[in-house]
Formats: sequence, C-alpha cells, structure tokens
Amino acid sequence: MSTSTASLRALGAVSGLVAATAGVLAAHGVAALLTGVTPPVTAVGNRAIDWTPQPVKEWAIETFGAADKTVLVGGVLVTVALLTGAAGAGGVRRRGPALALMTGLVALASAAMLTDRTSTAGPAAQAGTAAVLAVVGIGGLWWLLRALGADAPARQPGGRARDHALTPRRRTPRTRVLVGEDLAGREITSDVDRRRFLQAAGALAAVGAAGGAAARMGGGAAVASRDALRLPAPAVPARAVPGGVSFDIPGLTPHLTPNADFYRVDTALTVPDVPLDGYRLRIHGLVDNPLELTFQDLLDRRLVERRITLTCVSNPVGGDLVDNASWLGVPMRELLAEAGVREGADAVRSTSADGFTAGTPLEALTDDREALVAIGMNGEPLPLEHGFPVRMVTPGLYGYVSATKWLVDLEVTRFADFSAYWTSRGYAEQAPIKLSSRIDVPGSFEQLGAGQQTVAGVAWAQPHGIDAVEVRVDGGDWQQAELAEEDSEVTWRPWRWDWPAEPGTHRLEVRASDRTGETQTSQRAPVAPDGSTGWHSVTVTVS
Repeated sequence: MSTSTASLRALGAVSGLVAATAGVLAAHGVAALLTGVTPPVTAVGNRAIDWTPQPVKEWAIETFGAADKTVLVGGVLVTVALLTGAAGAGGVRRRGPALALMTGLVALASAAMLTDRTSTAGPAAQAGTAAVLAVVGIGGLWWLLRALGADAPARQPGGRARDHALTPRRRTPRTRVLVGEDLAGREITSDVDRRRFLQAAGALAAVGAAGGAAARMGGGAAVASRDALRLPAPAVPARAVPGGVSFDIPGLTPHLTPNADFYRVDTALTVPDVPLDGYRLRIHGLVDNPLELTFQDLLDRRLVERRITLTCVSNPVGGDLVDNASWLGVPMRELLAEAGVREGADAVRSTSADGFTAGTPLEALTDDREALVAIGMNGEPLPLEHGFPVRMVTPGLYGYVSATKWLVDLEVTRFADFSAYWTSRGYAEQAPIKLSSRIDVPGSFEQLGAGQQTVAGVAWAQPHGIDAVEVRVDGGDWQQAELAEEDSEVTWRPWRWDWPAEPGTHRLEVRASDRTGETQTSQRAPVAPDGSTGWHSVTVTVS
C-alpha cells in the first residue's frame, strides 16, 4: 500500500470519527434542550447496564468502584470510535458498506433511546433527537466520503475516467490519489476534492460544537433548585455525637463520611435532573388515603435528624462500599400511617425518577428503626448524585432494597405481586445487612516496625449494634479489641487493638459479635445474592 493510499484511508477514518462525533454531540444538545430526553450515549450505556450479566457488574463495581460508570461510557465511546473510523477508512473505496454500518449504529442508538427506561419524554421528542443523530451522522459521513472521491470514477494514469456520467462537473482543486490496481495490474487513482472535504469537515465540526454548547447550557434545573434551597432545622435533631465515638488513629475511617467521599452505586448513568418545581411524591397502592406530596409538603412536616450507616450489597469482605452520614427527613412510618396501609400488604415498591425500582419489607419501614424519606445529608440538601431532592434511607437493609434515590413513587403492595430491578436479576427479595467488620489500619502488605503497633477498623451490625470485636494473628487465639463509644445501633463502631508485633510476615484477622449473641461467620460468601460474608484479613511484614 502506497503512502498516498494510507493517507486517503486515514482521511476516511477521520471522516467516520468526525461524522459520528458531530452526530452524537448534536443529538446530545437537542436532548439537553428538551425535557426528559435521553441522549444516545446515555441510552446505549443504560441498555448495557441492564443487559450486563450480574457477575460482570459485580466485577466492575469491585474493580473500578465509583469510576465504573466512567469506564462504561468510555467503553461505549471507544467502541463507536473504532467502528466509525473503520467504516470511514473502508468507505474511501465504496460508500455503500460504510454508510450501511453507520446506519446500523444509528439504528441501535435510536432504538435504545426510544425504549430507554430513564426517559420521561414522549416518543416524538425521542424520535426527533434520533433523527438529528441520523441526519448529521449518516449525512455527514456521506458528504465527507464524497469529497474524498469514494465511488467516483476511478482513473488510470494518463487516461480518462471510466464512467463519464459520474465525472465531476465543477473545476475544483483536486489531488489524485492511488487507490489500487485493476485486473490488468494497472494503477487506478481517485480525485480528492480537498476544498470540499475541508468545508464539510469544518461544517460538521461547527454542528458538533453547537451541540456540545447546547448540552452544557441545557438541563441543570436541579442544580439551580438545590442552590436556592435552605433546609429548616429539624424538629427532632440527632443527639450530640458522643465523646470517644472514634479514635485518633491515622488511616482509621472517620465517624462521619463527607458527602464528597460517600460511596455511590446505582443504575443511573447520568444523574437524573429532578428540580423542585413540579416535584411530586406519590404514595398509593394498598392504602385507604393515597397521598401526593410536593417538596414543600415534605418541608412542612415533622423533620427528624438521624445518623445512619448505609451499606451496598456489592461490598466485598473488607470493602469500602459502606459509609456513615447524618440524614434529615420525614419518618416513613408517619407517611404510611397517614396513607392508611391495608391488611395483607407486606412490601413497598419504590420508584426512582430514572425508572429504577426496589422492594422493601413493609415492617422495616414502619418499625422503630425509623426509616426516612430523606431530603438532607450532613447538614445540606441531598447532593444530586445521592438522590436530590428526595431519597429513602432505611437502617439495616442493603441499599438495593431500601435506599432508592430520586424518589418519586411509593406503592404499598405485596412481594408476590411484583419484582423489583435487582430481584428480577437474581438478587434476594429481602436483604438484611450482614454482621461485618473491617481492618483499616494497617493496610494489606504494609511494612511495619517491630514493637507496639495499632490495629484498628470499623464494625457494623444493624439494627442490633456491635457488642464485641476480636483480632487474632496467624490463626492464634482471639484477642479482645477496644471499642469506641457507640453512637447508635444503626451506625458503625470503630475499634482498636494494640499488637506487640514481632519480626516476620503475619496475617491479621478480625471478627465481630452483635447484641443478639451472633458472631460473624468465617464462611466466605460472594456479594450475590444477599451480601458477602467472611472474616477480613490483611497480611503485613514486620522488620
């Protein structure tokens, strides 16, 4: 392949990338200016989330943590870039197959948009956005490839075009490029209209830039709502944090997790934009008095403040998908009592603004653990990524059955009558948090000096509370650790143990016991279907 041919194919690849990028950005800009429209990359990503097998999801969460969605979006974009670049490179010889591949990609993205579970827009708005993607993406690739001479009459050196009917009528600056040989082994060339190519590329880049600008300007109503919101003081504030609730040990998890550091695991590829204006929380189903509450209605009710530790079912043994915060909200049991739950109900099906659903045992929402319809977190309105304006917080249950973010609907029902998002994918219907403990200090494979060393971490046992924590070295006898003061039975509890470390490589293990007398099991179990179990351990070297 000659250098000229390589250059032409490189321009073809650029054509595919430019057309695809312009189409995606234009569609994204239109989606941002409309209400409830899901842009193409998000729609494809949402479909990937829904279709990804459970073991792959768990691997992604454990491997990438909070960056799992960024990795997913990056994977979608890289895949599209490779396919459209390849289409453009091949399209310098024949436009048909290249345009067919681009059309297929647009059709897949359009289908994902029209059936996206997070969309709140009508079919016409989604279809219009898909049409913009098609016109810019497919039309742009056709335009660029035409300027590169794709399917134009090939020329032999010193000869005329073999198809006079397709000979360009205008005289424009052209570059003759070798594209191959005919059956007789003679070189065949094609004319590249440089001016037309640059004009087309520039126009598509301008369309893409306009779409990107519109995407940045559009949406964001929830941001403005949150910025303007001032939460009232709770009618029932949380008790003061007890003295000695933690230890001053470098590396030990703080008692309260800052909002910016709080773990996030959900199915929302992009944070739902739920402004206060027009917000409604509907409570219905097996109730005598259905309710429809505005955000102001919630503000006007008796607000209570509680410190509660949340845990994700995806948290592996020793993992960090568990955090503690102070929450402000309306007791769920008061709302359900006002609605009047009918006999026979045993569950509440909660729905997020993005279509996610969870099933929570009715008992957990009405007993004295005081589950909340929360509107505040650590003294400020809920962060957007943690459910603004309203979410659920339920002590003692893993989040996938109890902590729905961007909450818009509560249906009192029966477990036998529905299947929620994760239970339909193989997870347990009811999922109480497992008794767990973790070593924060020292870290695994850390190098330590001989002599007195501090081993420390946290343990949690909702809703019963931690009664004891024990540590052992190299499979020896269990040693009682010192517990920090308890904040409440629904928050984690720090612990520490002073270890007379001796030279060598050592394995440290931890286990906890709760107030019911249960001791944490050594039996290892994966996160699916209802939470991991096993003792956390770290290996360190002492010199």
